[in-house]
This record gives sequence, structure tokens and C-alpha cells, in this order.
Amino acid sequence: MNSEAAAAAGVSELQRVRGREKAAYLWIRVLGVAAIAFVVTTSFQARPAPGGGGQSLAVAVALIVFCGATIAAMWLTMPRPAVQMAVLLLAVAGAATLIALQGNGAAFLGVFPALCLAAFVLPVRLSAVVAGAAIAAVSTAWLSNGRASIAGIVLNDFAILAFYFLSLFARRLRESNQRAELLLRELEQTRAAQAQAATLAERQRLAREMHDVLAHSLSGLVLNLEGASLLADQGGADPQVRDAIHSAHRLARTGLQEARRAIGMLRDDALPGPRRLADLAAEFEADTGVPCRVTVTGIEAELGADARLTVYRVAQEALTNIRKHARAGRVELRLAYEPHGTRLIIEDFGERPVPEEGTGYGLTGMRERAELLGGTLTAGPTDGGFGVELQVPA
Repeated sequence: MNSEAAAAAGVSELQRVRGREKAAYLWIRVLGVAAIAFVVTTSFQARPAPGGGGQSLAVAVALIVFCGATIAAMWLTMPRPAVQMAVLLLAVAGAATLIALQGNGAAFLGVFPALCLAAFVLPVRLSAVVAGAAIAAVSTAWLSNGRASIAGIVLNDFAILAFYFLSLFARRLRESNQRAELLLRELEQTRAAQAQAATLAERQRLAREMHDVLAHSLSGLVLNLEGASLLADQGGADPQVRDAIHSAHRLARTGLQEARRAIGMLRDDALPGPRRLADLAAEFEADTGVPCRVTVTGIEAELGADARLTVYRVAQEALTNIRKHARAGRVELRLAYEPHGTRLIIEDFGERPVPEEGTGYGLTGMRERAELLGGTLTAGPTDGGFGVELQVPA
């Protein structure tokens, strides 16, 4: 897997983790809002109610502290765990104070959002401090108002502990699932990297084979043709023979260059593309003496590696066909970057036999390259000669 794919997979995994975090916080916030609504409603129905003086004022202050601390703990981002623990302890203290001041003790439910949030976001040591403080504060509050038995207080303490450990277990389960998913993702990336490595190794082997066999053979052919060309020039051979040898030498040299480019492609070197059309035209003009012009219109679009290579190969094959089969007076390559894609037209002006559809001239290979990209390739006579048109979608 290349670096871009790995980065994309990492971003995708991070988004999934954050999505689960948001879902967990959503349920905690729902619990917190429900607890606040219940505590506020029952506090105004109990005696003494919030407001006025004396104990009523103390109830109002405790209610404000409880609501404010609970809301802050659920919705604000705390700079450090110690600060968040202090806010949660303040919420627990507010709920315990309401239990002590009001006889019905409905504020007992107010400690559960703080316990849940502590178990989910704080280190275990700090969350245990919040749970211990909740047990101590609530037990003291029940004892101070004298409305609960020892058995009832113990049951309340067990409820607090059970809820805390249940929340802690839910946190551990969530973290285990996240670790398992990350391990699976890493395993997939490792397998993809192994497959990529195997592909690269095979490409390197093919590149070595091509270099050792094809490139060496072509190099030898070029040298032999150079020797034959010198002998023909020195021995006063027939001009047609010399021209044939020179033409064969140019073709062999071009084949050697193409073989080297193919080896470079197998080794992941830069792939040829539209920017090298001018080089193709210059080579064609130098080999044939036929004027070859390249025209580019539109704003250059960023093509994929396969699309760039297809544009180059189609132009190369079309020029090879013109060299072999046409008696062209001039050749034009027109590359147009359009909103819906890229269009390449190679047209020669002169006499040329018209090939039968689907036979010879490399038309089949060019058409297959275009279809693999979802594009089209058409070829046929034009007003001035013969044209090949490639369309690659955006």
C-alpha cells in the first residue's frame, strides 16, 4: 500500500473512532440532561424549595452548583484530567447537598452522570476518587437528614458502585473493540503491503529480463547497423541500400529507447505522458522529414497515470502507422483539454491506404487502451488524409 492510500486509511479509521466517541458522549449527555431535569423538578416540589432565605437559599445554591458543574463536565473541554475531576466532584457535592437539605432525597440520581463521565474519560485512579467521593458524600447526606436506614444507605452505596463498575466495563469494552479494529486495519494494510511488494518484485524481475535480453539484443543490432552504415558509405553502395540501412538504424535506435523506457516504467520511473508529445513529434520529423506539429488547447488537466500513458502510447502508435503506411505531406497532433475530458487527434495529410476495420495498424490495441479508461478511439479517412481520435473522460 502506498503512502497516500495508507494516509487515507488512517484518516478514515480516525473518523470512525471519533464517530464512536461522539455516540458515547451523546448517551452520557442524554443521561445528564434527564438527571438534571428530574432533580430540578423534584427540588422545586420538595421542602424547602429553592429561593427565599435560610435553607431555601442553600438549596438554590446547591442546585445551581449541581446543574452548572454537570453541564460543564459534559459539554466543556477541560485542559487537564485533574480539572475535570474537580468539576465532577463539584457536581457530586451539589447533589449530596441537595440530599441533605431536602427530605425526599431525589437528588441521589444526580451523582450518576458524574460517575458515568468519570469512568469514561478519566484515568482509572482519578475516576475511582470520584466514585469514592460519591459514596462518602451521599452516605453522609443520608445520615445527616436522618430519613434513611443503614440498610438503605448501604443499598445506595452498592448502587453507586455497581453503576461505576458498569460504566468502567463499558469503557473497557469500547477500548477493546477499538484496539481490535485497529489491529484488523493494520493486518489489512500489512497484507496489501505484502501484495504490493510481491508485485514490485515481479516487475523488477521482468525489468531485469528485458534489460538482459531485449535491451542487449537491440544494442547489438544498433552497433551492427552502424557498422553496416559505415561500410555502405565507404564502399559506394547503392543509395537505396544506404537509405534502407540508415532507416533500419534509426528504427533500431528508437526501439532501444522505447525498451529502456519500458524498463523504467517497470521500475516505477516516471511514466511518459502528454508533455512528451512534442518529443514524439520531433523524433518523427527527424526520422521521416515530414513536418509534424503539436497543438495544445484548454487548461491542462491532471490525468491519472494510466490516462497519461494511454495518450502517449496512442500518439506513438499512430505516428508509427503513419511512418509505415502513409505518404504524408504533414502531420498534426491536436491535444484539447475539455470540461468533460481530454481529446487527442492525430491526423496525417496525404495518401494512405484505408485499413480494414479491426485489422492491422495497431487500431485494436489503441482501442483497448481507451476502453479500459472508459474512453473511445475512432480512426478513419478525413478530408485531407487519415485521422485517429482518442477521447479520455475526466
